[in-house]
Amino acid sequence: MKEFLGTGVALVTPFNEDKSVDYKALENLVNYQIENGINYLVVLGTTGEPATLTKDEKEQVKNTIIKTTNGRLPLVLGIGGNNTQAVIDEINTTDLSAFSAILSVSPYYNKPTQEGIYQHFKMISEHSPKPIIVYNVPSRTGSNILPKTILRLAKNCDNIIGIKEAAGDIVQAMTIIKNKPTDFLVISGDDMIALPMVLAGGSGVISVIGQGFPKDFSQLIKLGLEGKVNKAYSLYYKLMDSINYIFEEGNPAGIKALLEKLNITSKNVRLPLVEVSKELHQKIANFIENY
Repeated sequence: MKEFLGTGVALVTPFNEDKSVDYKALENLVNYQIENGINYLVVLGTTGEPATLTKDEKEQVKNTIIKTTNGRLPLVLGIGGNNTQAVIDEINTTDLSAFSAILSVSPYYNKPTQEGIYQHFKMISEHSPKPIIVYNVPSRTGSNILPKTILRLAKNCDNIIGIKEAAGDIVQAMTIIKNKPTDFLVISGDDMIALPMVLAGGSGVISVIGQGFPKDFSQLIKLGLEGKVNKAYSLYYKLMDSINYIFEEGNPAGIKALLEKLNITSKNVRLPLVEVSKELHQKIANFIENY
């Protein structure tokens, strides 16, 4: 799946002051990614705040991104949850023709065992007409997909093509990379360790900071994939503080504050999320000024 090598971006959903979806800003955001070297786009991942979007808004967000992208980049759609049958039903009732793959988060809140996680994804893979990228993000789900579980899925389910690994554990990522089937993708879900993961044999990143600095961030991942370590790290260290800042008070409030400073979208988020503090706004503004 060569189209998922490099840098994917988990798009935010821009909101107006009244918290309605700003579809014009979404078009601008998509074009900004495409014009600055991003390799693929992730639609309605966690960063897109799907938990607080209505069904109609989700449809319109999808359609806006599909129309704006117009086949210029591959698209990945977030479909996940903690009710296996509901995930299957959503896959079966969604028009997936514009999407190259599905990104599906590990079940959250009900904390299944490793066997439960395995059976969940195995069942989804049997019902999905599109390839699946498993998303492991223990900080949000309350459970970690262990390497042995993902390797079992990689071996037994043909259409599970990769993992977005966001446990923040480079050793765990390297264990998967060392033992995985050749063409299985290990994609970083953590901007801070994306470069070390790529240099260890990973396939790239699904990034949040990438949508703020798409040109430089996609370039540093490309340099990493080419083994140009020193050049890659010099770009990485230039961006490093911004990665800390955008996650300091949670995602996507941080990246939205940064995107507002770049005049791309507004900083508005929907409750229970709130805008970042004045102090953090200032840090982000200072970073951009000196960048």
